[in-house]
Amino acid sequence: MVFLKTDEEVEWMRQSNQLLGMAYGEVAKAIAPGVTTAQLDKIAHDFICDHGGIPSCLGYEGYPATLCTSVNEQVVHGIPSKEVVLQDGDIISIDGCVQLNGFHADSAYTFPVGDVKPEIMQLLKTTKECLYLGIEQAVTGKRLGDISFAIQNHAEKAGYSVCREFVGHGIGRDMHEDPEVCNYGRRGNGIVLKSGMTLAIEPMIMMGRRNVIIEDDGWTARAADRKPAAHYELSVCVRNGKADILSTFDYIKEVLGDRYI
Repeated sequence: MVFLKTDEEVEWMRQSNQLLGMAYGEVAKAIAPGVTTAQLDKIAHDFICDHGGIPSCLGYEGYPATLCTSVNEQVVHGIPSKEVVLQDGDIISIDGCVQLNGFHADSAYTFPVGDVKPEIMQLLKTTKECLYLGIEQAVTGKRLGDISFAIQNHAEKAGYSVCREFVGHGIGRDMHEDPEVCNYGRRGNGIVLKSGMTLAIEPMIMMGRRNVIIEDDGWTARAADRKPAAHYELSVCVRNGKADILSTFDYIKEVLGDRYI
């Protein structure tokens, strides 16, 4: 069932998303060669809890951390670890959720670590473009497939593949609500979008083939061909004429400065 949110509920969701964005800003300050993904997870956990939030991912179906930290060929759901040390030239996708005031926030951002190859930076740039092209379609009267098509079309025109095993979703009082928001599909297909729908749109784009393998930990999904993957996500509310973006990358932008893509 798709739950339409009231204006008051949307503002509560904006607050939870702002907190998540602020936490990502703190994480961004620490991303550098030599840092472990466990250190990044602790930064996010402490910041969220210190500001009255609840890390939604921690304990979800047994997941053991606040963040998903997916490095290089890992597409999504990489588990933070003291053993994973960031290296110069890596990329790391940070994905997490926060509950505040009874509502969840969800967003993701792929960070460059040190000096990253231009072709990988182009993957990041294109994936982020896919996100915003999808968001442009999240308006009243469009269909769910319009979001999916916009993402897939832009990614594949650039020569990349779209991960199909993992998708975006509705969000609100539950971290995952209906509908599923696929990153592939046909224009004009799917349910009609209505004002008040809240969606987490999250393209996961792969430099090589779209096939993924789940690692032995039961969570980490990586590219089967071990080529890099990128992941960007924002939570939005469907509105007339233009989607209302509830999440924010602003705190990340403040930290990255000229390196913000």
